[in-house]
Amino acid sequence: MTAVRTHTHAQAVDAAIDLFSRQGYEQTTVEEIADAARVSRATFFRRFRSKEDVVFADHELLLEEVVVMLAETRPEARASEESGRAPERAWDPTTDPYLEVCRAARLVFDHHVGQRETSIARHQLLQQVPALRDRELVTTHRYERAFTAYLRDTLPPDRSTTTMSIAFAASVVAVHNAILRRWLRNPHLDLRPELEEAFADLRRAAVSPFPHGDDDSAPSSAPAGDTDVASAGEARTVATGGDGKRVVVTVLEPGAGPDDVARAVRDALA
Repeated sequence: MTAVRTHTHAQAVDAAIDLFSRQGYEQTTVEEIADAARVSRATFFRRFRSKEDVVFADHELLLEEVVVMLAETRPEARASEESGRAPERAWDPTTDPYLEVCRAARLVFDHHVGQRETSIARHQLLQQVPALRDRELVTTHRYERAFTAYLRDTLPPDRSTTTMSIAFAASVVAVHNAILRRWLRNPHLDLRPELEEAFADLRRAAVSPFPHGDDDSAPSSAPAGDTDVASAGEARTVATGGDGKRVVVTVLEPGAGPDDVARAVRDALA
């Protein structure tokens, strides 16, 4: 992502959202956006294709940056860079994929905060135009897919299940979006600490076995209560709160039925 390309996209996005906010989405023409962004109509369509695309143009670049950022933390990528050999899939126990996904999501949050006026104006615009809200859902899903694919490739074999990868990726995106929406309604608040705490909670809930070596990582202390991780075909109590309520996780082989789930949970509670 070159600086020139970034500047051009940002200029077009800012101009479009400003016009949409003042004139209305349907009332604003491509020609007006191109003039405000100081590009030709032909150049506009080469880069953005439509009015809808320009609203999310900077996030297309941001998604690319997220994918590149995650790719650089893959063990095979680092090994290939150091040895000059073709990359081979490998698992690096010094890398915490959960932490890397949270860092990538934090990059998206920081982008919104760094583009405060544009982010707020876009949020208000999305509330008024249903088609743009639908497009936002598509964009959100693309982040989930990128996070899920990364987790599948970088979690150790015994934890790289489809369900776990999808669940963690979806949780990170959901938490990010919930806190971001709060910030958009109250941009004077500093919600970064709350975002960090929420991400740490998600990493703890994922029972990540990876080491954490800096202040940015999840605390190593486990929740009060039993913290055994269930092996296949078993269930374990993973947390006991002060009110006596317990959280039980069961891990079963593929094809297990409802009776198998009930039996595993019943045995754990007993």
